[in-house]
Amino acid sequence: MRVCGIGFIGGWGVRVFAAYAALLPLAASADTLPWALTQAYQNNPTLNAQRASVRATDESVPQALSGYRPRVTLTGAAGDQYLDSLTKTSTPTQRPATYSQTSGNVATQSYGGTITQTLFNGFGTASRTRQAEQLVSAARETLRLTEQTVLLNAATAYMNLIRDAAILDLQRRNVEVLQEQLRQTRDRFNVGEVTRTDVAQAESRLAQARASMLTAESNYTTSRSNYRQTIGVEAGKLTPASPVDRLSPQNLQAAIVEARARHPSVTTAMFNIDAALFQVKIAESSLYPTLNVVGSTQKNFGSSTALASIETFAASVTGQLSIPLYQGGTEYATIRQAKETLTQRRIDLDTARDQSQQTLVQSWGQLEAAKAQIQATTTQVNAAEIALNGVREEARVGQRTTLDVLNAQQELVNARVALVTAQRDRVVASYALLAASGRLGPEVLGLGVEVYDPKVHYHQVRDTWVGVRTPDGK
Repeated sequence: MRVCGIGFIGGWGVRVFAAYAALLPLAASADTLPWALTQAYQNNPTLNAQRASVRATDESVPQALSGYRPRVTLTGAAGDQYLDSLTKTSTPTQRPATYSQTSGNVATQSYGGTITQTLFNGFGTASRTRQAEQLVSAARETLRLTEQTVLLNAATAYMNLIRDAAILDLQRRNVEVLQEQLRQTRDRFNVGEVTRTDVAQAESRLAQARASMLTAESNYTTSRSNYRQTIGVEAGKLTPASPVDRLSPQNLQAAIVEARARHPSVTTAMFNIDAALFQVKIAESSLYPTLNVVGSTQKNFGSSTALASIETFAASVTGQLSIPLYQGGTEYATIRQAKETLTQRRIDLDTARDQSQQTLVQSWGQLEAAKAQIQATTTQVNAAEIALNGVREEARVGQRTTLDVLNAQQELVNARVALVTAQRDRVVASYALLAASGRLGPEVLGLGVEVYDPKVHYHQVRDTWVGVRTPDGK
């Protein structure tokens, strides 16, 4: 027996899926699971928001690199002021002293520029740049984790809609069967073959079936809404989906090793450790001297101190060396804090690895259970069909009661619902295992979509010196 998703097991499964297809709007061509995953990859708002977050993180690298670049400032001032000065003139041979007073309005203008270049700052700029690069790498791994989550949610939403549509069809057919059963029971009651109790039992079971059908309709509506939210488009006519076991590790031990090494949550924790290590170096740079070269020019027209001054020009190049001796102890506390944060990030890596292993083992077990569940429920459905046919024949000759027929019918419906659910679980579990091993991505799945490459934006902005427009023109 080959399992290929809901609707591919036995003749009954084909009938269920054919009926389910009629529930959905007609489309030019049926939607497939890879198509739905492609739509989610392109349209899901959570994924698009995470991509924007990565692009924002990219800008931290040119911000850090700015420490290598000069800082240029231009200044200008213009005004008019009144000057009144009294000057005393006295010499050893001249007695008494003479006084002279000057007053008047003077227009002043001043223009200047300053350029500052850092030559050494305790390797702070280099450490900030390396830290920013690690944070960019961590953001990319977080994006990969978001991609896995979105694709898994999309596969789950797709299979949930197929499952709930098939269950709704089953419940509707069950209502039709029980309506016919009630009609036959009433006819037999009218001719005295059964009692009023048999009629009441058939009526009760029909009411129960109608309640189950209403619940199935509610679940189906919810699944359609979840599909729209996750995939980004309205559900069309969906085709059955196949598991992706061929893309997963072949044995549990190999899967565990892979999950502990390449799962996005693990690699994110690794990059966070590197970022925390550079944060320690950044904090330590505050203990080093700082050496700057400052060049400045100043051109003045008029003077605020002398009416006779027409213009002056000054230029200078200065080396500034700053040696920190004691700054209240803040720098030492910051270094100790950064070291403790580094320890925390290392512990976070151990936690991420253990969590990834736990999720992988759980997913592996769920997949194995889903495979066994399909075999068990298939046998259950076949047996329930045979039992129902037998009970009906026995009831015709008076060897079985109406309640026996109703119970056999309900057992068959329950078995079919269980089989539909098991088929859904089989496909979803295969995708969950792929995500737990860190492989669930558009490249591995072979989706027909242009894969988003975060490196493109990074290289567009990394060495940008000026400009406020983003690479997409905003």
